[in-house]
Amino acid sequence: MSDQVKALELLLGQAAFRLWPDLPRDIQEKLFESAVPRDEATRRRLAVLFHERHPRTLHPPKPTPKGQSQ
Repeated sequence: MSDQVKALELLLGQAAFRLWPDLPRDIQEKLFESAVPRDEATRRRLAVLFHERHPRTLHPPKPTPKGQSQ
């Protein structure tokens, strides 16, 4: 990957991070899943970072169908 592409990805990532609390939850989830689809350690670090920097994004658990537990 070229340095120019890496620089553009970095800019886009920084913009997403700044705008994160204003994004709809479904968009936040899609971006998060796209960023770290398989690496559990990185997922956890990224989630903690978002919750520390953007406390409003600390979502309650998604509702489950009646009778199911999480």
